[in-house]
Amino acid sequence: STTGVYGDRAGAWVGETAPVQPLTPRAQRRVSAERQLRAAAIARGATQTTLRIPGIYDTQARSPRARLLAGTPALVPADDVITNHIHADDLARSCIAALFRGKPQRTVNVSDDTQLPMGDYFDLAADALGLPRPPRITRTQAEQALSPMQMSFLRESRRLHNRRLKAELRVRLRWPTVHAAFDAAASLHAALPTDVSSGIHA
Repeated sequence: STTGVYGDRAGAWVGETAPVQPLTPRAQRRVSAERQLRAAAIARGATQTTLRIPGIYDTQARSPRARLLAGTPALVPADDVITNHIHADDLARSCIAALFRGKPQRTVNVSDDTQLPMGDYFDLAADALGLPRPPRITRTQAEQALSPMQMSFLRESRRLHNRRLKAELRVRLRWPTVHAAFDAAASLHAALPTDVSSGIHA
């Protein structure tokens, strides 16, 4: 599922027991799917674990490189929102852990230990990948420049608790923060010959 089911919390901390407050049709559909799956599992006496996922990234694949290459703007600090992330590798490991350690009808936030303003996240990624930082615009300007889908992510701000991920699923994150992942990416980028590193961005 998605952590978008929590809606906007104005940057406050959110755990799995918080009531859902979906703001978009996309998140509303996820809430409906969660409830249907939970009901089906209970009816069949099965174990079902709901994993709520924030922004997925991979320093060597499409996200966030594609957005940076497109020059998509980010919000100025005064208008920015807090975002949460999980590396694709850690997400895969969390899914496997849920198969073996998930408690019946339990919900788990699959998020790392980072809570960053979205613009700072893209600045960090750009610096690590050797790409230009995104331009910053106001929220009013963003309403005119960005798509409805892109704007939907700029209307929600929250910080995710991940205690269940660590205590119940016993996941040890390979990349506990986006800083750790992008620092490794920056080191790799610096070690590559110029022609190879340039080709990565092509």
